Amino acid sequence: MNRDWIATARTLSEALPYLQRYTGAVVVVKFGGNAMGDDEAMAEFARDIVLMRQVGMNPVVVHGGGPMINEMLKKLGIESQWVRGKRVTDKATVEVVEMILSGLVNKRIVQAIMDAGGRAVGISGKDDDLMVCEADDPELGFVGRPVEMNVQVLRDLYNAGIIPVVAPVATGMAENETFNVNGDTAAGAIAGALKADRLLLLTDVAGVKNEAGEVMTQLTPDEVREMTARGVIAGGMIPKTETALKALEEGVRAVVILDGRVPNACLLELFTDHGAGSLIRSTEPRVKPRSR
Repeated sequence: MNRDWIATARTLSEALPYLQRYTGAVVVVKFGGNAMGDDEAMAEFARDIVLMRQVGMNPVVVHGGGPMINEMLKKLGIESQWVRGKRVTDKATVEVVEMILSGLVNKRIVQAIMDAGGRAVGISGKDDDLMVCEADDPELGFVGRPVEMNVQVLRDLYNAGIIPVVAPVATGMAENETFNVNGDTAAGAIAGALKADRLLLLTDVAGVKNEAGEVMTQLTPDEVREMTARGVIAGGMIPKTETALKALEEGVRAVVILDGRVPNACLLELFTDHGAGSLIRSTEPRVKPRSR
C-alpha cells in the first residue's frame, strides 16, 4: 500500500470534525496581494475555494487589484495624486479602476474557479445595488464608504451552488456615481450584511504581531484596541483590524487576518487546529465542534 495514499486517507478522516463544523457556513474571503499576479497561486486559491464549496460551505470571494490598477494608470499616462498616503481617485482614475476590477481581475478569478471545476459568477458592488456608498473623504474624490448593503443577490447565487466573485466597485447614493471601495472594507461590509461565519482577510504578512514580533494567533477585540492605542498595531495593519472590529460588531462570528503567502492558507485555517494567521473573536476558540 502506497504510504502517500494512507496519509491522504488519514488527512481526510481527521478533517471530518471541521467539515461538520463548517457545513452550510458562509465564509467571505478577501483575495489580494501578490498571489493575484501569480498564475500558480491563483490556481491554488481557486482550488481551495472550489473545495470549500464542494464540502458544503458557501464561500463568497471579494478581491482587490491595486497593482493592476497602478500598471494600467501608468500605461495610460494618468498620474496619481496622494493625500495622507491615500490615492486621490478622480473621474478618469475611477473609470480605470472599474475597468480593471470589474473586468480584467474579476474575470480572471472567475475563470480560475471554473478551471478548477467550480461554478462562479463575477459581479461588482453596483450589480443589484449590492453596495451603495457615499464619499469616504471629499479630498479623495471617488473613494467610497458602504452605507447600504443589499446582499440577497449573493444568497441567491450561493444557494444555487454558484460562487460569487465581487469586485469592490460601488454605486453612489447621491447621483449614481461610481465609487472605488477598499477591498478589505468591501469584504467586511459584505460579511457583516451576510452575518458570515468567517471573514478571511488574505494579506502578504504573517498576521498581527506583538512587541516581540511574534504572530498573535488569537486576539479579542479589546486586545486589538489596546495594541492599536500603544502603536503595536500600526501602518497598513490598522485598516485590516478596523475592518475586523466593524465586521464583528455587525454580526460576523470571527475574522482571521491570514497569511496568503502560505500554501492553502484558507484550508489550513478552516480545517486544522493550527491556522495560518490571527483569529479575532471575543470568546470563540479557533476550533469549535458543531452542535447537533
